Amino acid sequence: MTRKDGDMGGNGRASEGEAERGGNAFHRESFRRRSRYALVFAVLLAAFFVITVLNINTGNVHISVPEIFKILFLGTGDETQYSIIWKIRLPRILMAAILGGALSLSGFLLQTFFENPIAGPFVLGISSGAKMVVALTMIYFMGRFHAVSSYTLIAAAFIGSLVSIGFILLFSRRIRHMATLLVAGIMIGYICSAVTDFVVTFAEDSDIVNLHGWSLGSFSGMSWSNVAVSAAVVGMTVLFTFLLSKPIGAYQLGEAYAQSMGVNIRAFRVTLILLSSILSACVTAFAGPISFVGIAVPFLVKRCLNTAKPLVVIPGTFLGGAVFCMLCDLIARMAFAPTELNISTVTSIFGAPVVIFMMLRRQKGR
Repeated sequence: MTRKDGDMGGNGRASEGEAERGGNAFHRESFRRRSRYALVFAVLLAAFFVITVLNINTGNVHISVPEIFKILFLGTGDETQYSIIWKIRLPRILMAAILGGALSLSGFLLQTFFENPIAGPFVLGISSGAKMVVALTMIYFMGRFHAVSSYTLIAAAFIGSLVSIGFILLFSRRIRHMATLLVAGIMIGYICSAVTDFVVTFAEDSDIVNLHGWSLGSFSGMSWSNVAVSAAVVGMTVLFTFLLSKPIGAYQLGEAYAQSMGVNIRAFRVTLILLSSILSACVTAFAGPISFVGIAVPFLVKRCLNTAKPLVVIPGTFLGGAVFCMLCDLIARMAFAPTELNISTVTSIFGAPVVIFMMLRRQKGR
């Protein structure tokens, strides 16, 4: 009896030891995850700061870093440089950050909806649909009223996005294979782009509204009113998306699990489409179509964070998209200065190889 009790005591102590070791391993793993998250966000924030300074610093008029800080924080300095920073470069930088983050987050939501990392607003033709309706709206309003508001353009882009998504969803009922669905999206994009090119070519006011440059994608010509409108629309949409982190996380584990957690699947899927459409519409309304950002950035952010947890991925994706588009805009401005490249040209150079790598990786996984 004594030996049994002793054995039980030994087994009890062994179980306690195993539990303690398991608890320590869990805490170490949790600490490693938090450290990785902190490192990734620190690198992104540092890159954001450095690229912002470089964007302000470089151009036809070179402005030194001390002069930049003097103008930004003290409000003093050369009057010409002051105007260049506050009226031209800073609005453009902020718009690249806001719209880049919005486009990346739009891609993340579409990938969640279709359960496929290759889904994105540009590849599925959503950006092209938005571009077509915005071009038609610009031509109509400029021809009759000689002006068009930012909110009107966002509404037009939103309608165009919904039309394209409607066709994609219609095809998705008949086409189960994602690769075929992507081809259908690309065809929709080509049709919308062809219509846009046609109306832009024969528009009388195309030079006034700079439709040709806008239709190819550009952050040039941004103003503080554009920044205010885009920040308001994108900010509210991002906040609402962040509040959906828990349902998105449940949905990533399967519809059955999400339903068991109390998620209304139909309403949730409609919400994902609406949020993604608002974000991509805002980008297209101001900067035109921008390629590959919505696919490449969410993938890279998830790889760096080593998690798909929405609570972490959503802010990481937005910040990553901001840094990516700011960097691409800097390259577009300076690579062949004074000639400026279209932003989609640069994003394609960096984004397309990432998409190819993703496809090869998925094929190898199969």
